[in-house]
Amino acid sequence: MAADASSPILALKDVSKAFGPVQVLRGVDFDLRAGEVHALMGENGAGKSTMIRLMSGAHQPNAGTVEVDGRALRLAGPREAQDLGIAVVHQELLLFPAMTVAENIFLGHAPKNARGLIDWGAMRERARAILDRLDCPELDVDESVGRLSVANRQRVEIARALSREARVIIMDEPTAALAEADVRRLLDVTRSLRADGVGIVYVSHRMNEIFEISDRVTVLRDGKTIATKPTGEVTEGSLISMMVGREIDQLFPKEEIPIGETVLEVENLSHGTKVRNVSFAVRAGEILGIAGLVGSGRTELAQTIFGITPATEGEIRIDGKPVKVGSVREAIAHRIAYVPEDRAQHGLVRPQTIRENVSMAILDRLTRRSVVDTGREKVLAAEAIRRFAIRARGPGQVVAQLSGGNQQKVVIAKWLATEPRILILDEPTRGVDVGAKTEIHKLMNELARTGIAIVMISSELPEVLGMSDRVLVMNGGRPSAILSRAEATPDRIGAAMMSGHAA
Repeated sequence: MAADASSPILALKDVSKAFGPVQVLRGVDFDLRAGEVHALMGENGAGKSTMIRLMSGAHQPNAGTVEVDGRALRLAGPREAQDLGIAVVHQELLLFPAMTVAENIFLGHAPKNARGLIDWGAMRERARAILDRLDCPELDVDESVGRLSVANRQRVEIARALSREARVIIMDEPTAALAEADVRRLLDVTRSLRADGVGIVYVSHRMNEIFEISDRVTVLRDGKTIATKPTGEVTEGSLISMMVGREIDQLFPKEEIPIGETVLEVENLSHGTKVRNVSFAVRAGEILGIAGLVGSGRTELAQTIFGITPATEGEIRIDGKPVKVGSVREAIAHRIAYVPEDRAQHGLVRPQTIRENVSMAILDRLTRRSVVDTGREKVLAAEAIRRFAIRARGPGQVVAQLSGGNQQKVVIAKWLATEPRILILDEPTRGVDVGAKTEIHKLMNELARTGIAIVMISSELPEVLGMSDRVLVMNGGRPSAILSRAEATPDRIGAAMMSGHAA
């Protein structure tokens, strides 16, 4: 029985879900119609991921029903959901790098010939047709997925969903790792799918995307449905209030903090072709924002300063004295800390506990005769949980069980345990909700007040404008502009990002 345009093709009705004693969802209602984009919003830990797993058959509810085309079903697993036309484009893409684009698209359901063998020609032809539908002429169906950009891998994931004739596509933070141009293309693809009658559940923390692409929005808080409204009837302020249960005065609560003496200077710093002749200084209590397009050298610059990819030319000075930073160990010894942009891959050991992660950078201080003092580790982790308002059962909770925002707080806590004087934050609020963003921004003010020199790299221009005392714009591995807070405008930063001129 096919759903008509006004009736839901997918619905959760009074759904509850618990994992042991932990109640994650409480009486949640949600529905999706054909040809609409329904945004799902909430703070990290609100229950969005559990809802996605229920809709995709990965979990079953303890109470309530999941309905497809008006029929209550108990989905036995993701395969059954896929057979019903429900697909998920995960934030961490589930593709096989060594296989080709076509092989990934048709993995598990490749077309067969009369002898029951894979029909490679038909598979390539159908893969090409799907990619053309997604306006991806540049994608080669015979290219291995491991050689593709994140944006193109995401298009392959969407193509895989369409190869199964998906009527429902759940997009989980689809733009979290994309550059602005790729975001625009993804939104265009989403509009095209909606026009074709596909129902899309769009999970994102980015307000501008929610207002641009969605028809309705549902807000979760603490595992409960707070409201479902047409997007045109809500404002950014009302959404934030529903998500966090309180008013947030400022998303970027930048304080005017007295700026002290210069702490960090880099002069003509270079590393191969990725970082070329970069010079700047950061003072005590200052937040220097670094902006630039993907590939501009922002992260490479941070990794060079932190000794991950040591400088091949140039000089780093701390308090006016030249220092050698040839390794991470030397960077830590000089009281430099670096919170990386990819917390899952480079910031945390997710299968380990909060206690083990928070102490990781200072184990030498907590070890006696090659034995780690777990008591001191627990005290350190408990203090981090209290100071950074980490939502966790305690120091012994496994980090992978935490929400994205709380995982980010664990990474920050780990590096602040080293007592740094220079703190490099690479995408400090990527993939975290508005409540956690505000908390991290307030923490940045608190750290600046103590005299820490902060370097903040961000792809979000409002964050750069809102939190920086000065802005360094990177382009092609070089600085193209250094602007004061008063000089930094979207137009000037945008022009410097695109300019071929290094200033």
